[in-house]
Amino acid sequence: MLTAPSLIYSLLAPMLIVLAGAVIGVLVEAFVGRAHRAAIQLTLSLGVLSLALIQLWRIRDQFSTTAAVGSVVIDKAGIFLQGTILILSIVALLLVADQDNFVSKASAIPGSIEEAEATKTGDQQTEIFPLFLFAVAGMMLFPVANDLLTLFVALEVFSLPLYLLAGLSRRRRLLSQEAALKYFLLGAYSSAFFLFGAAFLYGLSGTLSISGIAQAIAANSGNDIFVLLGIVFISVGLLFKISAAPFHAWTPDVYQGAPTPITGFMAACTKVAAFGAILRIFYVGFSGVYTEWRPIITTIAIITMVLGSVVAIAQRDIKRMLAYSSIAHAGFLLSGIVALNKDGLAASLFYLFAYGMATIAAFGIISLIRDSAGEVTDLNHWVGLGKRSPLIAGSFAFLLLTFAGIPLTSGFVGKFAIFSAAYQSGNIGLVVVGVLSSAIAAFFYIRVIIMMFFSDPQNDSVSIIVPTVKSRIAISTAMVSSVALGIAPSLLLNTATSFANFIK
Repeated sequence: MLTAPSLIYSLLAPMLIVLAGAVIGVLVEAFVGRAHRAAIQLTLSLGVLSLALIQLWRIRDQFSTTAAVGSVVIDKAGIFLQGTILILSIVALLLVADQDNFVSKASAIPGSIEEAEATKTGDQQTEIFPLFLFAVAGMMLFPVANDLLTLFVALEVFSLPLYLLAGLSRRRRLLSQEAALKYFLLGAYSSAFFLFGAAFLYGLSGTLSISGIAQAIAANSGNDIFVLLGIVFISVGLLFKISAAPFHAWTPDVYQGAPTPITGFMAACTKVAAFGAILRIFYVGFSGVYTEWRPIITTIAIITMVLGSVVAIAQRDIKRMLAYSSIAHAGFLLSGIVALNKDGLAASLFYLFAYGMATIAAFGIISLIRDSAGEVTDLNHWVGLGKRSPLIAGSFAFLLLTFAGIPLTSGFVGKFAIFSAAYQSGNIGLVVVGVLSSAIAAFFYIRVIIMMFFSDPQNDSVSIIVPTVKSRIAISTAMVSSVALGIAPSLLLNTATSFANFIK
């Protein structure tokens, strides 16, 4: 006899609320007139994300491995990661709503490409909102998935909308078309690798459950070739999402070509979701074969840190520079996985939140720098920016120092915590390379600061648009968060430590 699946809706509610909001957003696109669509979509999206966050707070002390017939696990670390995704998404949504989804003739610079595009195609791209919510729903499911099949479904649910979001500026920027195509093609390859690895692990264990795979690995003493092949191929699929070398090739092109607020959303939220899934798989599923995969992940972490820090020096586009910075940060975060202890997990949770906030603020500021052709991302045009707008340039300089890990910033606290955890686990070589890579990375961050404040402006066509209320709220919230976590890191670090727990 067939029986209905047992679902605990209160625990699944945060994800279901976001999914329901996305479906309603699709209906709004179909049946609501253009004049009212934008306001309804923005209100709906913010309301849905806020309601999901409230429900997540209500279930913060609950645990379950059977919330969705064993395919979803609700635990402390999963709830923290979901909360991080929701908070970052709310901040990113304000930037997205204020920038690339509205190509408004009123807000465009006179004579610019944006003004011509607004005249030709209208002033709204409201389909961005349901796509945004579908991506957030998939990201929320990704770090709490308890079997490889659910993990793959979540991967596709948030990846497919991101492919479309990356190409939303296709009519104005050829780079946006290229970004979407590269992201889609390489993402398809990474998904294939993930499925290939899942097949090997299923052949070994007879189950797709992460905890079941862990038990099968323990029973086989970790010596089965299928274990190593499964770990390698699944790692390829997941490392692609975090931009780890050598699976990083898509990152600079997609970051540069995608609409800037979308780039900020992808850079912040995708990393949280992907690292959440990686942490769960390695801490829960593969902990029994730590000695087998530790050299592989350590090598990838070292290559990622060094490559991201070194190649960023040669970049002349601010978005490509931050793309390689993101690659380097992925290497730093991999140190938390290699640590495989509670401190490493807590440090990773703190790092993901702090990095996400700083990233959204940085891309929000980049979207304010314009000329007659639209956004200005060429570093040569940023020369002397501090003399034009000390507040904007000063804010961006602070964020660069945060990325560099300078003391009294959230970036320093995150790096110190994650390297300390790696050191305690005996990975001293990884810590040494991480510190040296951070020193290299500080060079190109400080170089930009010098260009902004210690050089005279060379291009009079560059202007700084006045941010609207939504952009001010988003950038200010992210900036205040970064400052607060640098001065008083215990505000979040203690919470991250108390939530650093996976159900096994």
